[in-house]
Amino acid sequence: MTPRFTFTQAALALAIALFLLVFLVVPVATVMYVAFTNSDGSLTLAHFRSFFQLTLMREAFYNSLYVGGMSVLVSSVFALPLAYFTARFQFRGALLIQTLGVLPLIMPPFVGATAMQLLFGRSGSLNLILGDWFDLNLPIMEGLNAVIFVEALHYFPFILLNLTAALNNIDSAMEESAQNLGASGFRLFRRIVFPLALPGYMAGAALVFLKVFDDVATPLVLNVTDILAAQAYFRITSIGIDDPIGYVASVIMVCASMAALWGSTWVMRGKDYATLQRGGSSLATRRLGPWQGLFAYGWIALVLLLVLSPHLGLVLLSFSKLWSFTVVPESYTLSNYAAVFQDSPFMLWNSLLYCGIAAGLDVLIGTAIAYLMLRTSLPGRRLLDLTASAAVAIPGIVLGIGYLRTFRGFNLPFSDLPFVSFWLIIAFAFTVRRLPYALRSCVAALQQVHVSMEEAAENLGANNRRTVTRIVVPLMAGGILAGFVTSFLTAAVEISATLMLVSATSDAPASYGIYLYMQSIVGRGPGAALGVITVLLVALGTYASHRIMRARSQRFETLQALK
Repeated sequence: MTPRFTFTQAALALAIALFLLVFLVVPVATVMYVAFTNSDGSLTLAHFRSFFQLTLMREAFYNSLYVGGMSVLVSSVFALPLAYFTARFQFRGALLIQTLGVLPLIMPPFVGATAMQLLFGRSGSLNLILGDWFDLNLPIMEGLNAVIFVEALHYFPFILLNLTAALNNIDSAMEESAQNLGASGFRLFRRIVFPLALPGYMAGAALVFLKVFDDVATPLVLNVTDILAAQAYFRITSIGIDDPIGYVASVIMVCASMAALWGSTWVMRGKDYATLQRGGSSLATRRLGPWQGLFAYGWIALVLLLVLSPHLGLVLLSFSKLWSFTVVPESYTLSNYAAVFQDSPFMLWNSLLYCGIAAGLDVLIGTAIAYLMLRTSLPGRRLLDLTASAAVAIPGIVLGIGYLRTFRGFNLPFSDLPFVSFWLIIAFAFTVRRLPYALRSCVAALQQVHVSMEEAAENLGANNRRTVTRIVVPLMAGGILAGFVTSFLTAAVEISATLMLVSATSDAPASYGIYLYMQSIVGRGPGAALGVITVLLVALGTYASHRIMRARSQRFETLQALK
């Protein structure tokens, strides 16, 4: 099929470009403009000089880099052995291990942070036991160590997933040749396996750094404020929307995120990781020796225990009536759940509404961009993809600040209500933040639809619109569903932009409600209960999506077999 475009497609591209311009490009550009200009509009670097002259801001900048880097390192310590053992050795329960390994992704780190303090804090369960038995106290949950531990434990699945996929795609002949030449054990991993899997590792590491650098709620819940995201939040909410230091902090966060993405590409420049055959299925897994098995199972048991600890702590806290200076709660109650359903049911409904709107818009925009990019010759189609994908590097706190500054003074039509106080702006922020995930799913789905299917429909008399609605979209349904579910579930735990944009408690989603509850000791129980409910909804959504996609895949395979 000769690529072309129609007036309708051009109009669709223009509408998408306008949406991205208004809700992504202009807000981010506004943040940068304020950071580099004086009140009279003249360019200046004085705000950056003022930023680095403040001791607190310098410490926040260095602490953010330190926390991001150390979180990647600790995440790697968790993920590398887990991925290597389950992908390269005969392992009982390998699928279960990998499934439990990604469990943290269904719960944002700030939700389990308080529960982890009760488990690993100075007066937590672990240190109470160690103190009684060995007179020992581990400073795991103190200061920056607490943030690193919580973030690494929650985001290491990004490295695990990407690295496992990369290990399964390594050409088995290369590894077998190295073994025949005498390489084995750690030398084989260091010289052959890990270098070939480096693209997957770098992709996961970059995502971990971006997520940690963007997170504002976890440090605040852990009472750590000397972090760049927290300082940007405090400067805007405390000093005011016109404070230039908050904008400078936001620009630095954007630059650091972009640098992380660029750095992950720079490390692999000039190297070729392609292989002539697929790995995974053709590679014979090896047996573990007695000592290897002991170490492997011991390490995996330790990691999985840590992985499950936030969920266990959150459940215990949600049922606790009193939990302080004891290994487990002193008494249990259902009043925390009763309080949530009595006082905060609207937060759950708000989450469903905002996330539903965001996920729906994401798959519509993602499907449209994928079609325009892969099936037309429309000028600027690549720029649409690049702009939408760039949202992954924009921290939520920066986007929220940009919305507050850009849309201040704008009222809703036929109303005196400011647009920044209207709940729909939260849904639009979710849409922009999660668009890259849905877009990649839709692009991948359309790449698997051969163009001959559309040509056949057109030869039978179907016009372009009918071909898209009756042929292309149904064949893309699996990828569209995956994009919808990913956007919905990740938006359900969004907090960075939400902290800036919620102007009334009645408009707050569940993630914001959890954060508010966790700010006081009295509210920790109801906050944990709301967190458990949110996690269950996310888990059920994930399970249902997998069942639907598996059913579609089985129907497709049956039809193929009948043909």
